[in-house]
Amino acid sequence: MSLDSERFRKIFGSFPTAVAIVTALDEQGRPRGFTCNAVCSVSAATPRLLVGVGKSSQTFPALASSGAFVVNFLAESGEQASRTFADKGPDKFAGLVWEPSAHAGGAPILTDIALAYAECRTVQTVDAGDHWLLIADVHGGDTYSREPLLYCRGAYSTWPATAVSR
Repeated sequence: MSLDSERFRKIFGSFPTAVAIVTALDEQGRPRGFTCNAVCSVSAATPRLLVGVGKSSQTFPALASSGAFVVNFLAESGEQASRTFADKGPDKFAGLVWEPSAHAGGAPILTDIALAYAECRTVQTVDAGDHWLLIADVHGGDTYSREPLLYCRGAYSTWPATAVSR
């Protein structure tokens, strides 16, 4: 007997995850994006990451046609944008400052709300149930000195600055 999806979500929702907005340009050059917490590092020797994208995502066609995207890991100031990009609204980019990526086909880099970003080119797409897994090489990126936005048990929070020690 397999685990039901509600219990599965409860298990994976019980620990904090980073929050990201994955962006791309569609075939007409319009910015597209969605909120994502299914991002992980795959390789450091050849910088590579993995992103999970729901098959019903309105952004997936742009990701597939462009073959390039940016993972914008959000700073605490990105909470409202995370909520906006989690919906299927028409103009998610209204009021956001962004710059076109030099290494990911012009995909939006959310400069004002990012903690870090990775400019990616897809190398493999894997069918994984109700999601696609995009495996991508990272061709560029940067970090900002900001506090990270986290998501756990249905709520947003930040990492306390005092918890970081060097």
